[in-house]
Amino acid sequence: MENTPTSAAGREWVEDRIRVGDLDLEIVRGGSGRPLLVLHEELGYPGWMRWQTALVRDRTLLIPMHPGFGRTARLDWITSVRDLSAFYGRVLRENRLAPLDVIGFSLGGWIAAEMAVDNPAQFRRMILVGAAGVRPPQGEIFDLYNVTVNAYLRASVADPESTPEFDRLFAADDPLQRMEAWEEARIQTARLAWKPYMYNPSLPHLLQGVRGLPTELIWGSEDRVVPLSAARAYQGAIAGSQLRIIAAAGHRPEIENPAQFVNLVRQFLD
Repeated sequence: MENTPTSAAGREWVEDRIRVGDLDLEIVRGGSGRPLLVLHEELGYPGWMRWQTALVRDRTLLIPMHPGFGRTARLDWITSVRDLSAFYGRVLRENRLAPLDVIGFSLGGWIAAEMAVDNPAQFRRMILVGAAGVRPPQGEIFDLYNVTVNAYLRASVADPESTPEFDRLFAADDPLQRMEAWEEARIQTARLAWKPYMYNPSLPHLLQGVRGLPTELIWGSEDRVVPLSAARAYQGAIAGSQLRIIAAAGHRPEIENPAQFVNLVRQFLD
């Protein structure tokens, strides 16, 4: 890994680069202790928030920018979430990171679930937060392409005005740079998850074969992006998984109620 310390985050995190084949995978790393792989959502990496500051006291957070997102170049052969999960499996093998804990948000939760199908032994424990990937039995996954990104963001929390870190999501010095990053992320998400939109029909069936992987599902009770019924479908598919619902939160419980979120994560991982 190469790393360059940042100056904007009080030395809580650094930017690393991992060489995987012909690709430089950009990664944010912070903290010390047992590693925790963090897989970001469909709009890219939303930035460093309070929940990360809390966890780096006793964890090393490893947050890669998926190929085609942020500063990581696109790989043309990755055209599905299944492809991306296999790519990350290679990352863990070549860097001797497995087994490690993983937490995935929305699209990142789907990636983690596919990785668990491929090889559950590469994870010690798995946390899925508002994970896409499974078709909700009731309701639908919110369509990112029917609204503006700003409208999508507002729909992702139960109450934007009462969410202190809402305005910090995807913070950038240049608003144009932020819009360009969002559009690139939407393009890449479409390549990975356009049809069917944001789910894999085979995933619930494949997850039934996963055994021995402690799994926690964390959902906001008011999630309008991935309905709570999807959480219950995940719970039914993954043997022994436990569902934790954060009241009055939407799709981003980690910033809507960071104290409860961090408490749930710590209790489960420790």
